This record gives sequence, structure tokens and C-alpha cells, in this order.
Amino acid sequence: MIPFKDNIPTDTTPFVTLALIAANVVFYVVAALHGGSLISGPDAQELAKYGAIPAALTWDRVFTSMFMHASILQLVGNMAFLWWFGNTIEDAVGAVRFFGIYLVGGVCAVALQVAVDPDSMTTLVGAGGAIAAVLGGYTVLYRGARVLTLVLIPLVFTVIEVPALVMLALWFAMQAAFAATGLINGAAYVGEVGAFLLGALTIRFLATNRKPVPPTRVVS
Repeated sequence: MIPFKDNIPTDTTPFVTLALIAANVVFYVVAALHGGSLISGPDAQELAKYGAIPAALTWDRVFTSMFMHASILQLVGNMAFLWWFGNTIEDAVGAVRFFGIYLVGGVCAVALQVAVDPDSMTTLVGAGGAIAAVLGGYTVLYRGARVLTLVLIPLVFTVIEVPALVMLALWFAMQAAFAATGLINGAAYVGEVGAFLLGALTIRFLATNRKPVPPTRVVS
């Protein structure tokens, strides 16, 4: 199954969503070139691996950590969901507010992770918290939406509409799997849930261009 768009029409080009995706990719490449860190040097692995660790947490690392990923699989999965749902939320709230949702969601997730496990030396990895805030807002505004999905079966290719809530549940299942396998800290998953709730609770105050949800037909 390869989702590629939802059925909510948009009026604007999602410049912020595209910029955030590009930033996440650039951060991943830079980190990979530095052996998993944003900086080079003897302290890179200890103090800047994947953005931050709670023991060395500073405001700059709070923000850099929300653009970092531990693997290409995590990067691709998160960026796919940011594209599928972020462009619609950006259209609903505007570019500036959307960027604010992303950043505040990321900060909220980091704060909760540190609060749940303040003595941890686990690095803060992933844009999951920031994206969770976006998905929380989408769930409130467009929970009845559907996602156009290409289904690949041997010798058969078909396109179906999958409920957006199913795709959102899949994202949470993916994050839970990352936590279970140790790819991300379990406390980080708690942070993502908190950021999701934050996005859900605040989106109605921010959305100025909410679109009606079409029944099933995908808008071209």
C-alpha cells in the first residue's frame, strides 16, 4: 500500500511543509556524514549525537533534535506522513501558524520525554513529536477524510481510498514499534502522545481555512 494524497482540497502551495521535509533530509545527511552527529570533533558523539541528550540539553539542541532521525526507515516514514497530512493542515491554518505547530509540538515532546525520564542518557531522536502535533490537528479537523492509496498486488494495481484514521493509527503503531525495538526511547513515545494531544486541543483556535470533507471522491 502506497498512500500519496488525501481527499481534502487545498488552495495554497505547502511551502513550509516542503521546507520542513527538506530540512529533515539535510539534517539526516549531515549527521550521517559526521557519524551520527551534527558537528565533528572529539565531543560530537557524546554531546551532539542525533541532536541532544538530556544530560547536555540546551535550547539549540531542543530544536535540532526535532529534525533528527536514527535511521533512513524512520526518516522516510515520518516524512511521508508529514507530507500526506501536513500540507492539508498548513492550508487550514496558514504557513506561520503551521510552522509554530511543528516547533511547539517538538518542544512539548522533548519536555515530556525529559520529564518522564530525566536521568536518561538516551539521545533525543526524531521529528516524531513535531509531526505528532500536526497529526493531532488533522484528526480533529479532518478525521472523516480518506487517503488515496495505491495497492500493489502481484499482477494487479488498484487505487482505493483508505480512512485517514487508519493511516494515523498506522503511524502510531510504527512509532510504538520503534520504541519496542529500541530505535527510539520509550519516553519519546510518551512525548509524541503528548504532542498529538496538544495539536488536537489547539487546532480549532488556529484553523481559519478549514475545508469540508468530501464523501469519497478524491479531488484532483
